[in-house]
Amino acid sequence: MKLYGGMDLHSTNVVTQLIDEHDRVVYRKKQGCDLADILRGLEPFQDSIEGLAVESTYNWYWLVDGLMEAGYRVHLVNTAAVQQYEGLKYTDDDTDAFWLAHLLRLGVLPTGTIYPKESRAVRDLLRKRSQLVRQRSAHIISIENLYARNTGTRLNSNAVKRLTQEQVQQHFADPNVALAVESNRVILAGIIGTNRSAGTRHLGSGQTGSALPLFAEYQWYRASAGADDHAGNWRYRALSAGRQLRLVLSLCRQ
Repeated sequence: MKLYGGMDLHSTNVVTQLIDEHDRVVYRKKQGCDLADILRGLEPFQDSIEGLAVESTYNWYWLVDGLMEAGYRVHLVNTAAVQQYEGLKYTDDDTDAFWLAHLLRLGVLPTGTIYPKESRAVRDLLRKRSQLVRQRSAHIISIENLYARNTGTRLNSNAVKRLTQEQVQQHFADPNVALAVESNRVILAGIIGTNRSAGTRHLGSGQTGSALPLFAEYQWYRASAGADDHAGNWRYRALSAGRQLRLVLSLCRQ
């Protein structure tokens, strides 16, 4: 008997359903996010399970990795592409898990790529840098707007980055406006400082000479006009995947 599984993953629990070739439910269980407990529940059916469909939620790493390491064939569901079912009076976690298993059985389950475990940290680091870049831009724009609104002057991004606490206090008589600007300035300084410290780690003691070309490559990327904004990311995209990986790993090396 062939079995197909659907797993509705949440932040604190997982609902699992196994169905046979005739859509009959042979196993259903709601469990906490405890990998050992989940594997114990699936173990009696392991030889019959053709595949397990797991929702691509924000916290899928631990579950997908654990199931794959235990020998299961895992399908990471592209939830945005799953066709909604009709005719049900209500939906819940059980019906969601069943529907994933049903689509898997029919061979029409939309899936995404399970990114290699060993490469995810680099991908997450790149995502974190993009997040910091967006935040930095938001704080710069906020300060520019506060200056334009309250003083009628326009500051460019370089002038904003060079602002000091004393200058902010001098420019704004209203303490509330000064506090708003200073809040942006302090956070902005922290983000910029983090990026600079990452770029100079290669120059510390004990680094091999191979780090220096990467450091120069990093400086070349940062020096390009708008390189830290989305419009200027053409230079980074121009790097091959291998050079991107070496660059990020080199930046993160202690």
